[in-house]
Amino acid sequence: MSCASGALYVIGLGPGDDALLTGEARAALDACTDLFGYSAYVDRVPPRAGQVRHGSDNREELARARAALALAASGGRVGIVSGGDPGVFAMASAVFEAIEAGEPVWRNLEVTVVPGVSAMFAAAARLGAPLGHDFAVVSLSDNLKPWPLILRRLEAAAKAGFVLALYNPVSRARPWQLGASLDCLRAVLPPETPVVFATAVSRPDERLEIVALAQADSAGADMRTLVLVGSAETRRLARGKGMRDWVYTPRGSAAA
Repeated sequence: MSCASGALYVIGLGPGDDALLTGEARAALDACTDLFGYSAYVDRVPPRAGQVRHGSDNREELARARAALALAASGGRVGIVSGGDPGVFAMASAVFEAIEAGEPVWRNLEVTVVPGVSAMFAAAARLGAPLGHDFAVVSLSDNLKPWPLILRRLEAAAKAGFVLALYNPVSRARPWQLGASLDCLRAVLPPETPVVFATAVSRPDERLEIVALAQADSAGADMRTLVLVGSAETRRLARGKGMRDWVYTPRGSAAA
């Protein structure tokens, strides 16, 4: 695969381990002359000769997308990187939002979204099969949506029997929201429901903790954590001494 002149690629870097970067993503990174992204993600990409890197701060997604689109419209072969998958609370949506409100010429660009391994899939693979049946993905960040809406969605999804993958559970500005979310879910789900705190999955400092919902403590999460909350049917399978338990959700459902 190669980036044609005047093209924009939105590239998923996966959860962190280089082995989980797809071949399509590697080819796009090699071909693009300019690379945009949140600085922490740009830093994950090894430097390439002649490639210009444009790192920026978090929460600058639209400005980043506009700058990349403008460069691509001038004939550049441009990449925007996201951790995990670019379509999951990441740069792909920001790019298309910028196109819709931006220069008419941007609609004629070749824009390709290159998928990546999302943190929820990397974490699920470590644990067994917690996402083996219906699941919902919710960001706990209220930067772009009101907090009461987040709580309503959590309650509705839990009552409907969905396993939950919770992104952006805490930050320095939002230290309390995961605790409030767990309290909301405790009012709906059985106390023994498995909850997983998956931090820095696939990286050297990876940490996985499995607890019952009744004992789940938001102190187990940081900005690198994905939280998985099982449904009432999700099961925890004990293993031998010193071995991490498995967590899986059966493929069928007995709920009426």
